[in-house]
Amino acid sequence: MMAEGPSANRPPHIALEATLLFRFSVSLTRFSLPLAVALMVGACDRESTDAAQPGESASAASTDEKAGAISGKIDRSYAGEMMPDAQVTDPAGAKLTLAETRGQPVLMNLWATWCAPCVVEMPILDRIAAENSGRLRVLTISEDMDGQDKVKAFFAEKGLKNLPQWLDPKNDLGFAFGGGAGLPVTVLYDAQGKEVWRVMGAYDWESEEARTLIAEATAA
Repeated sequence: MMAEGPSANRPPHIALEATLLFRFSVSLTRFSLPLAVALMVGACDRESTDAAQPGESASAASTDEKAGAISGKIDRSYAGEMMPDAQVTDPAGAKLTLAETRGQPVLMNLWATWCAPCVVEMPILDRIAAENSGRLRVLTISEDMDGQDKVKAFFAEKGLKNLPQWLDPKNDLGFAFGGGAGLPVTVLYDAQGKEVWRVMGAYDWESEEARTLIAEATAA
């Protein structure tokens, strides 16, 4: 076996092999570098796309949530049913049996301080109570557990002056309307205590439909 020496002393076939190997390496480098760059760019694009997807999904989810925020619809399937025979209390300990409210239309609203749609509705219901004083009784009843202090603080914070602070400490009404499936629950009763319609969930009480429905109730 012949030892390698300076290129000038190598046999021709070894020099040729070395030349071909060098040219192949250069060609391979020229081919691999663009390919590597392309692969790297492609990977970055994929990472950018992947990184954007959670944000896009969150944005879409946020839009869907906003679109679904007003979920309640007028339901007349229970029309004619009598108001539940239930008793509520206020923070001072006074009691009210719902049957005592007969004589004028009643808009009963079951709510809670932890219910986000309820919190949004309360100031609107406060205005409705003021605008229809003497024609429509708005009866707001809290389903908060241990709600005595919570309700008083909430009314003070929101400046609610036209709504009553009734409490349903045993959640009797919550279970009567769907087993506590969700709040808010709003029911309109006529002057005889018969149900006209109900809304399960958040509702746009400032909409034209709401104004028309309340006007019909107070005109009857």
